[in-house]
Amino acid sequence: MKKIFLSIALLGGIVFTSQAQTDKGQFIVGGNVHYSTSKSDADNAKASHSFSIVPNVGYFVDNNIAVGTGIGYQSAKSSTPGNFGKSEAFVISPFGRYYIPVADKFQFFGQLSVPMAFGTTKSTDADLEVGDKTGSSTSIGVALSPGFAYYPSKKIGIEFTLNGASYNHYTLENADGDKIKGEGSEAFSIGTDFFSPSIGIQFHF
Repeated sequence: MKKIFLSIALLGGIVFTSQAQTDKGQFIVGGNVHYSTSKSDADNAKASHSFSIVPNVGYFVDNNIAVGTGIGYQSAKSSTPGNFGKSEAFVISPFGRYYIPVADKFQFFGQLSVPMAFGTTKSTDADLEVGDKTGSSTSIGVALSPGFAYYPSKKIGIEFTLNGASYNHYTLENADGDKIKGEGSEAFSIGTDFFSPSIGIQFHF
């Protein structure tokens, strides 16, 4: 019986320690940075690039429940034959999170976000030299993502977020404001790739 009470007390201590970062009234400040590059097999093709940076801030409205938003920038250049172009966009992504302590220094969380991107597209040539503006783009989606947070200290959380279920609606308009036929799209995906997580850092205070 004493062993049972001791085990319960130790478990309670672990949960209490883990919740310290996610108590009501706490703030989180952090974000994600992503960069990727790829190259086609075409002769003399230049590598395509994509980059995004989205800082975020959140507030714990209750123990283990945080709401906030990310605001950032993303850009991409493509040299794929038949798909030359450069895009730039302003990104805003409101989110809500629920944390579940699983062990000392580790927590599981689920995040619901509404990512939105509003930007422009420009033409590029095979050498990725940027030309004239070709249109404006709008992307609005909904994403449900699971993740894990590791706390090397009380103020720092290193996060690994996985793709879960998401829906995205994308439209493209020309320079005159008319929707470009065939350039709108809707995409729904579900599934997790454990080998390509998004990694970020959050500061808790």
